[in-house]
Amino acid sequence: MSGFWRRLFGLAPHATALQRHDAAADPEAIARDLVDELRSGKFASAAQRFAPPLASAVPVSVLEASWKGEQAKVGAIAHAGAPSREAMPGGLTRLRVPLLGDAGTLTVILSVNGAGRVQGLRLETTAQHSWSTPDYANPATFDEHDIALHAESLTVGATLSVPRTAAPHPGVVLLSGGGPFDRDETTGPNKPLKDLAWGLASRGIAVLRFDRVSHTHADCVARSPGFTMSDDYVPHALEGIRQLQSWPGVDPARVYVVGHSMGGKIAPRVAQHAPTIAGLVILAGDTQPMHVAAVRVARYLASLAPPRLDAPAVAMIERQSARVADPSLSAVSPASELLFGYSGAYWLDVRGYDPVATAQRLSCPMLILQGGRDYQVTIEDDLGGWQRGLAGREDVTIRVFPADDHLFFAGEGGSTPADYQVPRHVDEEVVEVVGAWVSRTIKA
Repeated sequence: MSGFWRRLFGLAPHATALQRHDAAADPEAIARDLVDELRSGKFASAAQRFAPPLASAVPVSVLEASWKGEQAKVGAIAHAGAPSREAMPGGLTRLRVPLLGDAGTLTVILSVNGAGRVQGLRLETTAQHSWSTPDYANPATFDEHDIALHAESLTVGATLSVPRTAAPHPGVVLLSGGGPFDRDETTGPNKPLKDLAWGLASRGIAVLRFDRVSHTHADCVARSPGFTMSDDYVPHALEGIRQLQSWPGVDPARVYVVGHSMGGKIAPRVAQHAPTIAGLVILAGDTQPMHVAAVRVARYLASLAPPRLDAPAVAMIERQSARVADPSLSAVSPASELLFGYSGAYWLDVRGYDPVATAQRLSCPMLILQGGRDYQVTIEDDLGGWQRGLAGREDVTIRVFPADDHLFFAGEGGSTPADYQVPRHVDEEVVEVVGAWVSRTIKA
């Protein structure tokens, strides 16, 4: 799942309060009962198990839409596995319940607090089809190294793909889109950033990709009301740049940042803190204010046949968007009143950041790519911001790929979230354009 779709259905990632209700409750029994209620369509009963912050962020209508949307991806559920559990800091217990469907697995991931209330909930689908190597990548031409990035007292995992061709190599650090993505930006059976990494590494470019803090340390993030968009990207991106620049065989003067979706939006902020990078590549980077775009995307999802959001869910997103836009918004504004359950501090950071104005102040070259079929980040609402703000810059190149959607998968007709669940690969032309630009561009 990518961008707004993940944020619309990534249930309450920033719920923070703990409630004490029934200390004797068995977390595994709670997990089994919750799954039974979801499978039988008893969404109101399931929602009664939520701690107040989760209940506020995820009303029954959104829970129902989320469940039906994710369950449809795996088909009829034939079997529910036993819950697995692990203890988490703060007295939380994380449980995973795998549900085997006709076309894949739906995993219900929940955290239960000491009072027996469901503190967080996430639905993850894994299609039967597994990722395969794109035709344009040759894994025999590069080596991969698993490394760690440590920043701000938190460590995340990363993979470095290094070509076997003669050094020195240019290099890129990849930034995934909005949501708690792993290093591959795994979306159903697809791994767009792995496509890109392997495609570029096959063309003589070293590539570093990393798991986001919100993916690796989700519970820590949930207990940090001051956590921001910048916290989720910048510290580990800077550490990734540092490690890539110091890796044997990589030319430290030719390391670039390549960001997709929100990763493209925040790439100029990363560049502000890393003046030694050689340039930026922005793939479907949004410039429209995120709370405005959320309403646009929600209305689009409600217009599909069948609709992916119902009218009450759209109305809730409209109310929360208006609350984010309110001048009285503060760091202590209740997350339950705000979009996606993100904190006031998170939204103040997003609201106060202008990616185009930040890019205008950079002296490095930029390549900006956009899919013509993208409904999440669009030509009219987002690419126009880059075009207007960077007009006249000879070191800025902008390209549109008319057949591509938000993940740069080529197709026809209107794009929908269901398209992301079909096994595909990033458009080879996109890989070629990025690879050629990185290989020949030199920072003035």
